[in-house]
Amino acid sequence: MGNINTGDTAFMLVSTALVFFMTPGLALFYGGMVKRKNVLSTIMASFFIAGLASVLWVAVGYSLSFGKDIGGVIGNLDWAFFSNVSGQPNADYAGTIPHTLFAAFQMMFAIITPALITGALVERMKFSSLVLFIGLWSIIIYYPMAHMMWGVGGLLKNLGAIDFAGGNVVHISSGVSGLVAAIILGKRKGYGMTSHQPHNIPLVFIGASVLWFGWFGFNAGSALGSGELAVHALMTTNTSAAMALISWMFVEKITRGKPTMLGAATGAVVGLVAITPGAGFVPIWASLIIGAIVSPICYFAMSVLKPKFGYDDALDAFGCHGIGGIWGGIATGLFAKTSINSAAQWNGLVFGDTKLFVAQIISVAVTIAFSVVGTAVIMFVVKLIMKEIRVAPREESEGLDITQHGESAYPSFTGMD
Repeated sequence: MGNINTGDTAFMLVSTALVFFMTPGLALFYGGMVKRKNVLSTIMASFFIAGLASVLWVAVGYSLSFGKDIGGVIGNLDWAFFSNVSGQPNADYAGTIPHTLFAAFQMMFAIITPALITGALVERMKFSSLVLFIGLWSIIIYYPMAHMMWGVGGLLKNLGAIDFAGGNVVHISSGVSGLVAAIILGKRKGYGMTSHQPHNIPLVFIGASVLWFGWFGFNAGSALGSGELAVHALMTTNTSAAMALISWMFVEKITRGKPTMLGAATGAVVGLVAITPGAGFVPIWASLIIGAIVSPICYFAMSVLKPKFGYDDALDAFGCHGIGGIWGGIATGLFAKTSINSAAQWNGLVFGDTKLFVAQIISVAVTIAFSVVGTAVIMFVVKLIMKEIRVAPREESEGLDITQHGESAYPSFTGMD
């Protein structure tokens, strides 16, 4: 058993709380983007997961994600209900903080990841169907993904692929799953014929700011201690977000003539997404490049690919997290340096080695394939059990706040939707 370092422990307690705060931030970010009559159902879609994912994590999630390896894909149930997860450090995962704290930190990732998917499904999915979908998705996709990438003996980890804070595990898996689920669910009523304008952009700004703030815990905390690596990850994280924000405004200025607040918020978020897998592996200068490039890529996905293919990824969960995460995973293979973090076995392609780049491409491809197949199966099962996964057309017109939850966000406004 290692000795507990109180500095590392204090830092990780704060980081854990910061990552938790991201989920309410995401709820506001998404909530501001929908119609007024659907804001509560959208916020609720993220917030209930704080309950469901926490309970599942304690019961089986942590053990399946980080427990003793079974076939490189999943852990066993030795740590179910946190049995044998003690206050002493676990040498395999974090040697200077209590094992329970590592498990708690990882729990916050298991909360926000499925919440990201909800952005693709809002304004039309029945709440009961969503609850079942999220529960199944956590078990069938998130826990195996976390194990394959981060668990001892995990398939992608053994391949030499690296993912500092969840490019594959969090962003690609949720973004791709959101796309598949949205296609199966079908478009919102009137999609493509009526405009779907955000009802409250200040809410989007507050949400994006909370996400940016929480992301310091997300990425710097993934160093699992309060040393040089955590500081490095914090700096790359902020730099990529800042650069992507500017880059997005620039793209909007060129294409639309004016930069928008909604665009600036989106730019910051895609910058955060893109740096996540490489935050503790790439040099600070590389985070400028990663942030600068992610905005035009994601902007293209949202403004050209989405209309071309006609899928209704309502709040661009795929456009932000799927596309941004894929670029981040590839960029990590380009710019990572073993001198920054010895967890990387090889330098990136830019420094003349191909091994890591190939491993990153394979890990991204595996994540996409696993998410596509898994999500399609889950949606089929949810349809089988629930019969109907969408609200009725009349309920969709009335709004999900009233029909799914029996409440209204702005009761003083009537007839303004």
